[in-house]
Amino acid sequence: MKNRSNAPMRTAKIGYIIASAALCLFGILLIVMPRISASIFGVACGMLLIVFGCVRLVGYFSRDLYRLAFQFDFPLGILLIALGIIMLINPVSLITFTCITLGIYILSDGLFKIQIAVESRKFGIGKWWLILASAIITAIFGLILLFRPGEGSNLLMILLGITLLCEGILNLSTVITAVKIVKNQKPDYFETDYSENDGGKF
Repeated sequence: MKNRSNAPMRTAKIGYIIASAALCLFGILLIVMPRISASIFGVACGMLLIVFGCVRLVGYFSRDLYRLAFQFDFPLGILLIALGIIMLINPVSLITFTCITLGIYILSDGLFKIQIAVESRKFGIGKWWLILASAIITAIFGLILLFRPGEGSNLLMILLGITLLCEGILNLSTVITAVKIVKNQKPDYFETDYSENDGGKF
């Protein structure tokens, strides 16, 4: 029985770390420079969301050992890619729409990560509480972003920056804590040969 390649899991984990770090840096940039041009914000944020969406899809199909960190990444990855494309098409006039949609996404991701934290505890992952704390904080900021899209532009950008920073930290803590790469991981299903000469037995 051949061992399953861990290349997809390794690619997903590295991509997750890089994309999450980029989210953190972009969030800090918005906090420090809230007067950033709307067009620059739209293009940069759109590209980042598309990349992160693709990374989440890779994670979903990587079939990691615990099946925890990436289990909700298929719908969330598609949502990120769709939102990123919309922002690239019209990066200037969709700031309010973007904040509302990002608020929904980040709130949903925070709630899903709360479930992942609970399941991580059952799996015996020692730092499950780190995922839980990050998820609760992120969900709160996602909710605030969702219901306060009409604030002044500077305050809104700062709030968006804080929310993206929390989202990046949440995903970093999740992928580092809950994704384990095993060198000689076995396939999910055992492969058996069937022979007519053995009376129909495996």
